[in-house]
Amino acid sequence: MKSLVIAEKPSVGKDIARVLKCAKASGGGLEGEKYVVVWALGHLVTLADPESYSDDYKEWKMESLPMMPEKMKLEVIRKTGRQYQIVKTQLFRKDISEIIIATDAGREGELVARWILEKAGVKKPIRRLWISSVTDRAIKDGFAHLKNGHDYDRLYEAAKARAEADWLVGLNATRALTVKYNAQLSCGRVQTPTLAIIEKYYERIKNFKPQKYYGIEVVSGKMMFVWHERQSKNTRIFNKEKAEQIIRQVQNGRLDIVKADKKRKKVYAPQLYDLTQLQRDANRLYNFSAKETLNYMQRLYEHYKVLTYPRTDSRYLTSDMTQTLAERVRACSAPEWSAACAQILKDKPKASPRFVNDAKVGDHHAIIPTEQGVRLSELDYGERKIYELVVKRFLAVLMPPYEYDETSVQAQAGGELFEASGRHTVSLGWRSVGRDLDAEEMEKDSVCADGLETLTKGSTLDISDIRLRQGETKPPAPMTEAGLLSAMEHPAGYMDHEDSSLAKTLGETGGLGTVATRADIIEKLIDTGMIEKRDKYLYLTSKGRQVISLAPEELRSPELTAVWEQKLADIASGKIKKADFESQIRSYTSEIVEEIRTSGQTYRHDNITGKRCPQCGKLLLEVTNKGGRSLMCQDRNCGYRRNLSKTTNARCPQCHKRMSLVGEGEGRRFVCTCGYREKLSSFNERKKEAGGKVSKRDVAAYMRKQEKEAAASAGSALADALKKIKL
Repeated sequence: MKSLVIAEKPSVGKDIARVLKCAKASGGGLEGEKYVVVWALGHLVTLADPESYSDDYKEWKMESLPMMPEKMKLEVIRKTGRQYQIVKTQLFRKDISEIIIATDAGREGELVARWILEKAGVKKPIRRLWISSVTDRAIKDGFAHLKNGHDYDRLYEAAKARAEADWLVGLNATRALTVKYNAQLSCGRVQTPTLAIIEKYYERIKNFKPQKYYGIEVVSGKMMFVWHERQSKNTRIFNKEKAEQIIRQVQNGRLDIVKADKKRKKVYAPQLYDLTQLQRDANRLYNFSAKETLNYMQRLYEHYKVLTYPRTDSRYLTSDMTQTLAERVRACSAPEWSAACAQILKDKPKASPRFVNDAKVGDHHAIIPTEQGVRLSELDYGERKIYELVVKRFLAVLMPPYEYDETSVQAQAGGELFEASGRHTVSLGWRSVGRDLDAEEMEKDSVCADGLETLTKGSTLDISDIRLRQGETKPPAPMTEAGLLSAMEHPAGYMDHEDSSLAKTLGETGGLGTVATRADIIEKLIDTGMIEKRDKYLYLTSKGRQVISLAPEELRSPELTAVWEQKLADIASGKIKKADFESQIRSYTSEIVEEIRTSGQTYRHDNITGKRCPQCGKLLLEVTNKGGRSLMCQDRNCGYRRNLSKTTNARCPQCHKRMSLVGEGEGRRFVCTCGYREKLSSFNERKKEAGGKVSKRDVAAYMRKQEKEAAASAGSALADALKKIKL
């Protein structure tokens, strides 16, 4: 008898098959003496569409809401149906005695496998592979310590509860809004509060009132002392008369040194990465979107196997991992880190409570390198930058702290307090590899300490100059993806009212969404026209602002999703039953549908053009999203749509940003935001001439993206042209 192993993705399934010595192709899987390995393609099974429950749900109308199926059905996803049949056939083989679930170790991974088993109706014994990296060693160790599959039954119940609740609330609220206002509107327990956060952020900017402030600097030789308010230590004065009065008090005096300290200080490396912090840093440093960072991470995890599981919310390692630290360091020995790696190995990597804590690791530990190395030249730009960030953060926590001598001097003049400080680096420590990981500390390095170390308490200095500096308070900068990720992770500051218990719940449940879903939420809001991205900043559209006002009040609050996540965690831990949570969700769904039904508000399209729909004659809307621009009919029942431009992977030869393909027929051309323009025919000729320099992988990736974008519209002329490139 054999065991059937179900992986979540083909790449992982093939790696597991190789380790288990399953080399024989068999019915869509790989087979060996003891195991048969098959894989999903992500989800193969999902909750059934409303239309499968009743004919009443086939037409979107208010009379059929709320949709409340007594029992939620599962259906095979059409585009992956063939793969489902392959897996199902293997499940019912007579020589398969047990099933080993080897999907991603987490709530969604559990759902992927269990839905397949439930839909197929298989009742064979199950065991669970629970690993956080897919190296050969991790796979071997995982199969040597397989878990009882039913140990994760409650995790599956929590995953089902989440999916079913999102179906009930999201689909009912979306249908109600769409039917009520005859516009393609949507809302949900995470995306709507996310929109509300952006709105509140920009309200603060809009309501910001700039204030003039003043500061006083007293100079003595090469040393500069700054005025400080004695109690608050604030250096800003918001009253010019007060500032001028202080200057009059000190201009004929001397600086009396009342305190002079010199201390040796240490700064330890920042914590290891979880996914959200990695996405924030990648956005801040390289302007990568959250989705781009996750995609790069996923490839480094699955294809290259050089980083551990990406979808983690922990920044710590478990104690049993400390024995692998040296091997992971050896795998990171690229030339730029070779000296640091050699020193770490010489001193022997040591565990520290700063990054090793079993109690702070949930399903997955922090993101770190695996025991496998990689040539950096094999990685593309984005993959390399993400890999470098993770490696530098990993090496940094294993290195000594950054040490410096800080000199702090306090002086008095005219009864006022002035301070000066500076630092002298003693040892770079971890900052020799991770200097760019700590921008705040880098700024402090620029403080000049010349002469301060010679001062002692009781000494005096002549004042050579007094300067009055003037400034104005500035509003926060527009919101970036890094800022939105932070706000989603810590949304308590955007609550309408302060409630310590709810704020605590928000903190404990990780905020809005999860590390695995936030990138997709942001992408969905952009794709549906709720928010738009200009350069690196995110802005609400008119549609997004109106959806916030039209959505039920409770549904746009961050507290709701926090409560949901807490209850899902309680289901997973056995504190509450799934049925009780479901009953609450059904009652809530009825309430929000009724609230939308009885609303007296209206929705106004702000993107109406003067062009008429060729099918129904109504005015067309111009829609912009990350895929480009298109015209679509304002009547959702008509469905007419025509593309105006597409964002492509073709890079501008001047600024290297992605260009858009606009126009039709022979007039098609590439345009870039920097002003560069090029006919499609010229682009094709240029690419043919440089054909030897175009990588097969880049073209293949480009083709996949173009084919996907073209699925719902006309074929891609650029993709057709690229097919002719000889590599």
